[in-house]
Order: sequence, then C-alpha cells, then structure tokens
Amino acid sequence: MTEQILETFCGDIHYWINKEAINCDLQLVFLPGLTADHRLFKKQIEYFEGKYPVFVWDAPGHAASWPFRFDFNLMDKAGWLDEILVKEGFDHPVIIGQSMGGYVGQAYAQLFPKKLKGFVSVDSAPLQRRYVTAAEIWLLKRMEPVYRYYPWKSLLKTGTNGVATSNYGRKIMHKMMMTYDGDQKRYAKISGHGFRILAEAMEANLPYEIKCPAILICGEKDHAGSCIRYNKAWHKNTGIPIKWIKDAGHNSNTDAPEIVNRLIEELVRKV
Repeated sequence: MTEQILETFCGDIHYWINKEAINCDLQLVFLPGLTADHRLFKKQIEYFEGKYPVFVWDAPGHAASWPFRFDFNLMDKAGWLDEILVKEGFDHPVIIGQSMGGYVGQAYAQLFPKKLKGFVSVDSAPLQRRYVTAAEIWLLKRMEPVYRYYPWKSLLKTGTNGVATSNYGRKIMHKMMMTYDGDQKRYAKISGHGFRILAEAMEANLPYEIKCPAILICGEKDHAGSCIRYNKAWHKNTGIPIKWIKDAGHNSNTDAPEIVNRLIEELVRKV
C-alpha cells in the first residue's frame, strides 16, 4: 500500500492504495466509520491485497487527513471519493463501508449509480429519511457538545468497549481513538460534524437506491444506536441479503474478520 493525497478546498485527504493485483476487473474501496481511520480495515487489506486493487482512506478531518475545514457535506465526501477513484483508474468499484462509511457509499450510489458495481454495508444503516424519527434527526444535529464535555477517559472506554467485542477489535479502536488524545475538541468536532451532515443527508429525502449487487452485514451485539433495528427494516423493505455475525459488535469486521472477508469475497464473485 502506498500513501497518496488528494487536495481539496477544505484540506488534504490522505489515502492508501495498491493497484497491483491478480484480478483488476473490480476494485475494492474500504471506507471506515466515524472517528475510525484506515487501520480499521487492516485485516481486510491483508486478505485482499494482491487479489484485487484495494483502497482505504482517512476520511476528511480524520487522522492523517488533517487539518481540514468542516464546511462540507456528505455529498462532498462522495464527490471527493469519486475524484480519487477516477484519478487512480478505479472504474469498477465495490464499496465496503463500515458505519459512516456505508452512508458515504450510499451517497456515492446516489451521485454515481452507474459507476458502483457492488456494495457491502458493515454495521451501517439506510440513508433514507423514512427509517429515522424526527427525534433522532434532532439529536444527530446536536451531538458535538456531548462529545466535547464527556470525560475523556470514560469516552475512551465507551468508544472502544462499546463498538467491539474482541480483544483485537477493542485494541485497534483504542489506538485509533488515541489519535485525538489531548485534543478532545477535535474529536468532538469530527463526531458532531459527521452526525450533522448525516442528518442533513437524511432530510434531503433522496432515493439513495442501491442498484448493484449488495449485502448487509451486522453484528448480533451491535449496540451502536439502533443499528440492528435499522438493518432489519432495511433488509425487509429492499430484499438486500443480510448476514448476522454472531458475537460481533458494531465493528464486526474487526471482531470476526475471517467471516466478513468471506462474505465480501462472495459478493465480489457475484459481481
């Protein structure tokens, strides 16, 4: 994997890419969730690197993609992602998005429906307005103060133990959170802005249809928000296949990497 940079009007986006692979007909695009970074998909990159061209980024404002101005929305993120993919020749992308990364993937599907060849939602949820209540939208827009004034040590513990069940999953999440140790204001800004642009994208009430082969993956012990409820409804309303990962939390790709890797590979083969 080699580190590259995309310059934007808000700042530089750092990403890692390897285009050398046995099968170049499809390219795997890994998008980490809110406050996580490229390390979240370490087990997936190790497995797929060399088999398919692979990409992973530090989302705008996250980790190495800093400093960054927080005056962008979810569609901007999807647009920047497309700039990178076009630049790198990723013309048949399969997006694997965890949590917020899955929302970015759906925004990408809205903007570039003919480009997206496959979609894997890892502990994410549908972006359509009908799945969330007005109260949930209201709360999403007001999360920054919660993260700014919550005691950091407690936040660190909740942020690691609350999203993963395995020792590996908790260890890697702890490392990613420690990027912001000593700068809780930045962590709160990243979180608050992320939830706010998510709410705004939902309020836009766009179709966000997934018109390519797709699969929903969700940990049976995913207690992040109402993720389990959302995924049940998403599967029921769209017919997109769903796989429940036993004993896995919100970061199921770190709690059960072998199972998640196999499911991703099966989807890619169908594409």
